[in-house]
Amino acid sequence: MRYFRRFRMEFNFSEHEVPAAVLPPGYRFVAWKPEDLDRHSVTKFGCFRDELDSMVFPSLSSLAGCRRLMLEIASQRTFLPQATWLICRDGESSNNKPVDCGTIQGLANGRDAGSVQNVGVCPDYRGLGLGRALVLQALAGFQAAGLRRVFLEATAENGPAVELYRSVGFRLIRTTFRQVPDESPAASE
Repeated sequence: MRYFRRFRMEFNFSEHEVPAAVLPPGYRFVAWKPEDLDRHSVTKFGCFRDELDSMVFPSLSSLAGCRRLMLEIASQRTFLPQATWLICRDGESSNNKPVDCGTIQGLANGRDAGSVQNVGVCPDYRGLGLGRALVLQALAGFQAAGLRRVFLEATAENGPAVELYRSVGFRLIRTTFRQVPDESPAASE
């Protein structure tokens, strides 16, 4: 077994203002539409397939797993469309169609709290401020829904993500450990 340290973090709207999300030129937000579930799934897979979180959450390591996860999130009665976004870059592909390069989902967990699910930016698009923009856009959606607090969890070893969340105003409230079976070849013999 392997154990991954996870940080549970909280953002409180009474303690922080939410600045407007800003994207670089050529990028735009795409609001949630049910017909975009596969776009979110493909983007999520592109963001997480070779990352640490795909070991912590094996569903992130395959396109089928990402699709199941998106179906599960979107079918929950607490699903919050206004906190669920894609970022795409216009005219990036060979056929001049937009390329999806970031995704985030949100859930309302009660009357006053929400939770961020799976903030992801594809590797080729990191370092441009897209993760920050996704989080700020989702926070604006949570706030518009009347929620007072937002929670998320991050794998502690994912330093850039943890630093992003802290810089936006999330604070650490608890450290947990996630137990993951060791899937090494020796373990399966």
